[in-house]
Amino acid sequence: QVQLVESGGGLVQAGGSLRLSCAASGRTFSSYAMGWFRLAPGKERDFVAAITWRGDNTYYADSVKGRFTISRVNAEITVYLQMNGLKPEDTAVYYCAATSRPRDLGLDYSYGYWGRGTQVTVSS
Repeated sequence: QVQLVESGGGLVQAGGSLRLSCAASGRTFSSYAMGWFRLAPGKERDFVAAITWRGDNTYYADSVKGRFTISRVNAEITVYLQMNGLKPEDTAVYYCAATSRPRDLGLDYSYGYWGRGTQVTVSS
């Protein structure tokens, strides 16, 4: 069983940065692949980034490549999403997710555990 709690969201101007954190509980965290998704008003939940359990492979949506970086520190049981060069279209609720089956990490149904989300608002 894994429980996830996101933090670090807030209001930032376009071009600014935020770092989201996802704190996980559970002894097997280090064996789970992790992902970040976002949900904007009126849109479907979109994949943002994912990282394998060893942290040796990362994946990004085209819309965030070169701006966002996902990382994890298993000793801290935490996953991070560093977001630079934020744009108004990045405004959304950001969710952390975990899966013990690291396949199709860009698809939300691949994940069995979800946090409650943290709001990110980017003003123009």
